[in-house]
Amino acid sequence: MQALADLDLPHLPVEDPAFGEDPRRHFTDARAKHPWIAASNIGFFVHEFTAIRELLAMDDKLRPGFDGIVEQLGAQGTPWGRFTEEQMISLPTEKHRLLRDTFVPKFGPRSADQLRSTMQLTIKRLLDQWVPKGEFDFEEFASYFPISVIFALVGAPIEEVASIRESLETLGLALSMDKSRLPAIHGAFARLEDLVQRLIADRRASAASGKQDDLLKLLLDTADEGSINHRQLADLLIFLFIAGYDTSKNVLTFTMYKLLQHPVIYKRCATDHDYCRKVLDESLRYYNPGSIPRFTRQQMTFRDVLIPKDTMLWFPVNIAGRDPGVFDDAETFDPERQPDPKRKHLAFGLGKHMCLGQHIARAQLQEALHQIARRILNPRLAGEFGWRLFPGIWGLKGLPIRFTPSQADI
Repeated sequence: MQALADLDLPHLPVEDPAFGEDPRRHFTDARAKHPWIAASNIGFFVHEFTAIRELLAMDDKLRPGFDGIVEQLGAQGTPWGRFTEEQMISLPTEKHRLLRDTFVPKFGPRSADQLRSTMQLTIKRLLDQWVPKGEFDFEEFASYFPISVIFALVGAPIEEVASIRESLETLGLALSMDKSRLPAIHGAFARLEDLVQRLIADRRASAASGKQDDLLKLLLDTADEGSINHRQLADLLIFLFIAGYDTSKNVLTFTMYKLLQHPVIYKRCATDHDYCRKVLDESLRYYNPGSIPRFTRQQMTFRDVLIPKDTMLWFPVNIAGRDPGVFDDAETFDPERQPDPKRKHLAFGLGKHMCLGQHIARAQLQEALHQIARRILNPRLAGEFGWRLFPGIWGLKGLPIRFTPSQADI
């Protein structure tokens, strides 16, 4: 048995902006020196798929690491710091179980399917506005879809989409661990908190009219039935805004980027609604935006390595789906890849911290891809693009495309 500190580990320069351009290459090089873990200035990265899967299942030995992120950024005692430390996935076991037991039944596949008509209407309206241009930055276009869906689902004032979108962009970069961004992060969180508090207050004030039956009403009713207090409800709504924005936008943008290289697959998405689900599942294996932070609750041993208490571990599920030791022909993008429960991607996490809104996310991405492929014909890259910082909400930064516009309802 060896102590973690005594291992000769590869070092990942994740703080270097260039790292985000091709993190997989760095992890491949790291794997040549150690099969499953690497060091960095912000903690240790567990980069092997099987090790990630095994460790994420150890809920009794690990806890969410967001308080460590707040501490490293020096944001203790701020409204954003409080939220980050107390958001649903960071709560103590009993409080976390209460929230999950109360809300999980409301976020299943059936509930997501009931929201599809709103998702379809939203993406069609956006396409009507953007498609006539014949070319645009797809990442910018994609950013308006998840936030417009959330606004529609909770009855938020549409005129505030632009300002909240900007706030969510800022909050999505919080995990890049850049202290210089803190003032912007605090301002962005204040705007989002203000919107959420107004939404809850306005809806409760007009509850007697019973005029709206949407996701916000469902959340309010469920919170009241489950004795969820106001702060917990507001934090959950804030969490849904944040979690539902960057991840969906980045997955949709990367999927388009990948499909630019696979025009036959893209063309089929326009005619085969169910095939879009397969394409997105393969896209989530190949790429997803997240790295999951955890702390060890206690000293623990894993694969004969002694890991001290309060060690920060990062699980880069965004690159784990291309682990060549687990996935056959891992670099090939293949929507017809045969599913294997033991090799299923980890884009939505694992165990009790699995993403609450995964079924809503899957549904809205499927609806978006299907409609996009129907209206944006023969898309091709029309300029340069960049990459976001790693390990924040990682993804493409810009994706200029040119295409042949198609009329609605082809």
